[in-house]
Amino acid sequence: MNILIFLIIFPLVAAVALSLIRRDSIRRVVVNISALLLMIGSVWLLINNYGETIHFYKVESDWIGQLMLYVELGLAGFIFFMAAKYRKWPVIVLVLVQAGLGLWLEISQADLLEAGYPLFTDKFSLLMALIIGIIGSLIAVYALGYMRDFHAHNQGKMPDRRRSFFFIIFVFLSAMFGVVFSNDLLWLYFFWEITTICSFLLIAYRGTTESIDNAFRALGYNLLGGLAMLLGIVILFMQHGVIEMDKLLALGSPNILIPVMLLSIAGITKSAQLPFSSWLLGAMVAPTPVSALLHSSTMVKAGVYLLVKLGPVFNGTPVGLSVALVGGFTFLMTSLIAISQSDAKKVLAYSTIANLGLIVMCAGIGTYESIWAALLLIIFHAIAKCLLFLCVGSIEHTIGSRDIEDMDGLIVAMPKSAWLLLVGMAGMFLAPFGMLISKWAALVAVIDANPALTILLLYGSAATLFFWVKWMGKLLSVNQRKENVEVGISRTVWVPLYALGFMMIAVCLFFPYVSRALIEPYVFSIYGHIAAMSPGNILIMIMMMGLIFLFPFSLPGHDDEVKNQRLVDAYMGAANVPGTRRFLGAAGAVHEVSFRNYYLEKYFGEKVLLKPSILIACGLLVILLIGAAF
Repeated sequence: MNILIFLIIFPLVAAVALSLIRRDSIRRVVVNISALLLMIGSVWLLINNYGETIHFYKVESDWIGQLMLYVELGLAGFIFFMAAKYRKWPVIVLVLVQAGLGLWLEISQADLLEAGYPLFTDKFSLLMALIIGIIGSLIAVYALGYMRDFHAHNQGKMPDRRRSFFFIIFVFLSAMFGVVFSNDLLWLYFFWEITTICSFLLIAYRGTTESIDNAFRALGYNLLGGLAMLLGIVILFMQHGVIEMDKLLALGSPNILIPVMLLSIAGITKSAQLPFSSWLLGAMVAPTPVSALLHSSTMVKAGVYLLVKLGPVFNGTPVGLSVALVGGFTFLMTSLIAISQSDAKKVLAYSTIANLGLIVMCAGIGTYESIWAALLLIIFHAIAKCLLFLCVGSIEHTIGSRDIEDMDGLIVAMPKSAWLLLVGMAGMFLAPFGMLISKWAALVAVIDANPALTILLLYGSAATLFFWVKWMGKLLSVNQRKENVEVGISRTVWVPLYALGFMMIAVCLFFPYVSRALIEPYVFSIYGHIAAMSPGNILIMIMMMGLIFLFPFSLPGHDDEVKNQRLVDAYMGAANVPGTRRFLGAAGAVHEVSFRNYYLEKYFGEKVLLKPSILIACGLLVILLIGAAF
């Protein structure tokens, strides 16, 4: 209990301290110590609860509930003020309706709303706590060096607001711990809305018109999801007298489809599924640590956490099928759109939405096999995507671009960053790395439960292979001599990157043990069945991993080897212009030799696919509503 409270409260204490610290040297000490304590705390919580399937905690919550109500009203007032200032009228309407509904519930039902056990831990929440505590803390450490360089590059263009930045980061971590430990649905809603406010403030950090507009888009969509969640909680309480997650899951699907449908809309919105995906794409205007935080360990993971928790209720229901269709369709369409992107952060953003769609599809299916696959996907995606975003951030700072076409020969110019980027990409699609294992598990679950959904998974996976391989080819292709430019990257950037790279490889090597310790006990406690890979398949995966480790020796990885290699111009049929990468064409015209990827914008561009995808996804949500009603 003490560790649980520590993980929720301590980030708030660190946040307040960081909001008061002006000196960068002191800030570094506080962030590093706070990050270390959060990592230790999340691991210690796992050790203390290792032998327990689920544990509930009783808290004297009268005054806590009152405090949460006052904080909610204060946040509603803040949102109202900001929305009125920038004339965002839909946001004003949403916040007024939401605040009014919440206030009515708290006042009219004040004597009946107390939950017996507001907090809990199970294997799933312990897994999420590890992701938040370790990956979230590493992002905070990375942000020390990144934000220093960020403001150095933008000196005179924007004020240095690092105090508020780190304040919001640690409040974000506190709220995420609250989300995964809350058994009381009103407590869950409270922490859920704090993540919404934090994301709004972080996306708007630059203070430009674009960042403010994108921040309000994220706020509007997530307030809509928050309103759906609150309405679902109200209906659940008024019809069944239930205010706790464990009692909700015990009621059984036929009785609670409407409130579950509303909760699932909240999860779909928070996890940026179509038609709500634009808020996560717009979040790219924020500094890279924010993108990594939103995409890997917070915010979107809150959405899939809720949907996976509801998985047993979804199983075999029209609502579950609709959720699975939304997730599968999102996975396919955003994977196709990612093919047409050359902006590295956009590729990562669409890839994030796609992989979250795969998790949502597994949650909607709701079988023990699909939930096992969903938990595997959450683990591998959190580590790999965080590593990729942070690598792209340091590369962008160093070469001044995040365009994939500018990453030719990065294996020579930034060898450490390139190798870490390759490890992250391998973790997303390459056998036997994590996401391929997870997709194999998802495929088995989909075939067993609903074969018609298989086509979404197969074609989406093929598109995934296409855009990752293109990017990897750019990193490894060396067509001109380059100098190593990594010398200026600070230690506070390297430490999280190396840690994440090590975690990616370690989790891939030891995923059977991770599954046995955390995933299988959770699945068994819910379904009474265990899903796992056979020993033969595990052995094949380990052998393939050994072959993967031989791959680096086939490429030049050291400066001396690169310097000793001779780079020559490509032979253009005696038409080369001497000493250059140009050649003579028709009528003696000189042309530049260029190597570019295929992006196929004509077929997979945003202008071609995005609007139809949004319209179809809206139709699927209508089906979701109808399925819940009938």
